[in-house]
Amino acid sequence: MSKIVLIGANHAGTAAANTILDNYPGNEVVIFDRNDNISYLGCGTALWVGRQISGYGGLFYANRGTFEAKKAKVHMETEVTAVDFNAKKVAARDKSGKDIIETYDKLILATGSLPIIPKIPGLDLDGVEYVKLFQDGRKIDSLLDKKEIKNVAVVGAGYIGVELAEAVRRRGKEVLLFEAMDTCLSTYYDDWFTQDMDKVLKENGIQLHLGEVVKEVLPSTAGKVKAIVTNKGNFPVEAVIMAIGFRPNTGLAGTELETFPNGAYKVNLKQETSWKDVYAVGDCATVFNNAVGQSAYIALATNAVRSGVVAGHNACGTAIESAGVQGSNGINIFGLKMVSTGLNLAAAKNAGFDAVYTEYEDWQKPTFIAESENAKVKLRIVYDRKSRRVLGAQMASTYDVSMGIHMFSLAIAEKVTIEKLALLDIFFLPHFNQPYNYITMAALSAKD
Repeated sequence: MSKIVLIGANHAGTAAANTILDNYPGNEVVIFDRNDNISYLGCGTALWVGRQISGYGGLFYANRGTFEAKKAKVHMETEVTAVDFNAKKVAARDKSGKDIIETYDKLILATGSLPIIPKIPGLDLDGVEYVKLFQDGRKIDSLLDKKEIKNVAVVGAGYIGVELAEAVRRRGKEVLLFEAMDTCLSTYYDDWFTQDMDKVLKENGIQLHLGEVVKEVLPSTAGKVKAIVTNKGNFPVEAVIMAIGFRPNTGLAGTELETFPNGAYKVNLKQETSWKDVYAVGDCATVFNNAVGQSAYIALATNAVRSGVVAGHNACGTAIESAGVQGSNGINIFGLKMVSTGLNLAAAKNAGFDAVYTEYEDWQKPTFIAESENAKVKLRIVYDRKSRRVLGAQMASTYDVSMGIHMFSLAIAEKVTIEKLALLDIFFLPHFNQPYNYITMAALSAKD
């Protein structure tokens, strides 16, 4: 049996801890986390801030007591200050200033990610907030309660930024959404989809500032936010929410572990780092991207949970490997639901594929079904011209078509060809879909 020290207890760390504690009770487990809470579902921040759910209580699925009941030793609000990989020791300091030393046989790093903070003046002003932790959500929520806050700039139109823009608008504020790219959500979707999202945002009162780079946040005489400055102008706002992305939190290991170009710990399919008996999981580590056939950095909670499970088993002697990921994701903004997996067209071409696509738009159900129970669906499938292998898929509708993307995720993982999708056994019943399903029709329409 081993003594396993785990640093970080959000999604990846929680999954690793539960895997060990539930399946290998003879091991000693010690958990460190610098936060005062565990397992916060950050993807629900916008729902809570936007008052689409009644509160934040349901956004936690584990706590300190969960682990202690399973005999783990838990150090909350404790910062790990150093790791001696040679001596297998972890040094930490709790909130009272007490120094703690723990030895280990196996170490699991689940240190997560940190918001990207660009080097522009004014980000230290009162009224500038970031989005990551539960505490960040509370600060934003409190900020929006203030009557003097009437105009809010959201910087970054990725998933977090778009979701927060909707949430702030639902709170009755004027929202200015700034994005350096020419459309929102460009990492995951092609223009055919992002233009729909741009339209929905505009129709719901969000002021889009696309193709604009933020240069500075200006202060008032009281040291609060007064305006935001971009390459295209100066815009009065009383608050700024920064949401331009995350970077792996890997400063703890210094140069001891091999890293990916963006600083994430490089791991194999067993979540092992370059140092024996040291594992890395979640947002601080790489994943194997099945769409491109190599390691990548895809910071998603779903990926984090799976990596934690894999590391937990391997740390306890059960050799299992990650199945890799496709980066499956989704978003729902003002009723427009978009899901994707794998590579969009631009990403596929950047990865070196001779990528082409087939697309189809149709009603979800036969047209004799009332429109109140029906909706249009858009589908694009990206595939490699030579091998015919499916590389990615994107879907959008006001109808919930999200389960369909899981089939495409599996198709990418299993290297399914576009021709095989054309003959896929898809059932028909008017309550659910059309006799010639849009998946079938898109695949049959593939010509290149």
